[in-house]
Amino acid sequence: MRDLKQLCKMLAQLSIFLSSIVLGIMLFFSFVVAPVTFHSLDEENARKFIRKIFPFYYQVNFVLCAFTTLTYFFQKIFNINFYLILFVTILFFVSNYILMPLINKYRDNNQNKKFKYIHFTSVLINFIQIIILIFLLIY
Repeated sequence: MRDLKQLCKMLAQLSIFLSSIVLGIMLFFSFVVAPVTFHSLDEENARKFIRKIFPFYYQVNFVLCAFTTLTYFFQKIFNINFYLILFVTILFFVSNYILMPLINKYRDNNQNKKFKYIHFTSVLINFIQIIILIFLLIY
């Protein structure tokens, strides 16, 4: 019984640690990597770089959030924190496998109105994910 309590405590700490890592990655990318990229590189090279790094960004964060979700699942904790981290995890999947291909397609085909709408949606999702992670770490 003592070992089970210790395992649960470790899993709870792991979920906090992983959530903190994801939040740190998101903040660093949003406020350092993206602005420096567009400030330092010409538009063509900035686009090439962003297209290469965004899938990696989404995949890493998806995997970390999936592990965090699993820590709740293995503990059989299905509270608001579980559903919020599950939601963040799903949003990373949607952003990588649905929104990013559409963003690239609309940009490549000069469909600027659609591009701006989908890009805004992805930025909004990113912002919502940051807010949720901050909430999880404070709550």
